[in-house]
Amino acid sequence: MALPWLQRVELAFFATAFLCGAVAAAALTRTQGSFRGSCPLYGVAALNGSSLVLSRPTAPSLCSFVAGASGLLALYCLLLLFFWVYTSCIEGSHRGPIGLRFALATSAIAIFLVLVCACILRFGTSSLCKSIISLNMTRLLLG
Repeated sequence: MALPWLQRVELAFFATAFLCGAVAAAALTRTQGSFRGSCPLYGVAALNGSSLVLSRPTAPSLCSFVAGASGLLALYCLLLLFFWVYTSCIEGSHRGPIGLRFALATSAIAIFLVLVCACILRFGTSSLCKSIISLNMTRLLLG
């Protein structure tokens, strides 16, 4: 059964949101692991010999929130992707108004969480990068 073009676009959005959420959660968790479990968002970098460490890390719960929300978004989008592919292609069923309202409400909550996480990531990494750049400038000036 061929899907209408709007459903194909919706499935592509679900796949893209899954990939973005999974990559964001994995990258943040890996970065946090590189700093021995300290959250690098909004942190201040320092040099310890030749390695980069956090002199003032942020609470780990901030990174846990961002990684958790991104991971839940990825899981939600993957499950919806599988569900709609199954129901559209195999069963040939269509959405009812109650299912559509529920999907829209859940998607609105997910979008809000994504916007909050995006702001935290944007400003948190910007703060860390400014700290690293100023550290490198100080190191270059001192010789």
